[in-house]
Amino acid sequence: MPRMILLGTGTGLPDVDRGHTHMVWDGPGGPLLVDAGGGAYERLLRAGIDPQALAGVIITHSHCDHINGLPGLIFSMRLGGREAPLPIYGLAPVLQLLERTLEVMQVEYHVPVDWRPLQPGDTLALAEGWQVRTAPTTHSRPGLALRFEAPASGRALVYSADTEPCAAVQELTLGAGVLIHEATTAEPFAGHTTPRQAGALAAGAGVARLVLVHYSPRWTMPEDAALAAVTDAGFIGSAEIGRDGQAVEI
Repeated sequence: MPRMILLGTGTGLPDVDRGHTHMVWDGPGGPLLVDAGGGAYERLLRAGIDPQALAGVIITHSHCDHINGLPGLIFSMRLGGREAPLPIYGLAPVLQLLERTLEVMQVEYHVPVDWRPLQPGDTLALAEGWQVRTAPTTHSRPGLALRFEAPASGRALVYSADTEPCAAVQELTLGAGVLIHEATTAEPFAGHTTPRQAGALAAGAGVARLVLVHYSPRWTMPEDAALAAVTDAGFIGSAEIGRDGQAVEI
C-alpha cells in the first residue's frame, strides 16, 4: 500500500515529541525523502526505511528546519557504504544554497549528489504510473507543494509544504484522497496556515482525509481546539493531527 511516513511533524521550534516536519514517500518510485529535518538518517531507520536505499530527496524550500538534516544524511549514507549518486530535487536557488552549505561546512566526504532543478508546475515520473506534480506555494521563501498521484486510478496525496492558503495549492489538491497540510499558527499569518484555514482548503478541494503537520499543541493551539477549528471551517471528512512516525496510507 503506497504511504507517506511522517518522520517529523513539528514547527520550526520542535516539541519533545515533534521534530522538524519532513517525511518519506514509501511507494512506487521510492523511498523518496521529502525535506530533511534534523536526524533524518535516524528517523528513516526508526520508520523501517533503509536510508541507503533512498531513490532521491525533494526539498520543498530552503528554510533551516527543512534542510538542516541533509548534510548529516549524505555524510552518513557515505559512511554506510553507498556509492551511487543521490538525486536531490528542488528549485534551482534552493539547490544552489544547499551546494554552498555543503562547501562551507566542508562536508567533503559524502555520497555523490545529483542536483536536479525543478520549476513550479514540473512533473516528476516515479514508477508504476505514479508521478509527483508540483505547484508554487505562498511563503516567505519560494517553495513547492507536492502531489503524489496515480492518474490511471485517481489515487492522490498532496503535501502543502509551508504556505499560506493560496489558489495554486488549492488547485493542486482538488480531488486528492489525502491532504497533509501545515497548520502552524493560531491566527492568519503571512506565509503560514491556521487549522481553520487548512480545514477550509480541504473542504473546498473535496479531500476525504486531512492530516495536520508543521503543528505544535504548545505554539499553535491545543489539539482539540485545532480539530474543532477544522470542523468549524466546513470540513466534514476525516481530520487528525499528524504524529512523528505515523504512516499515512493512500
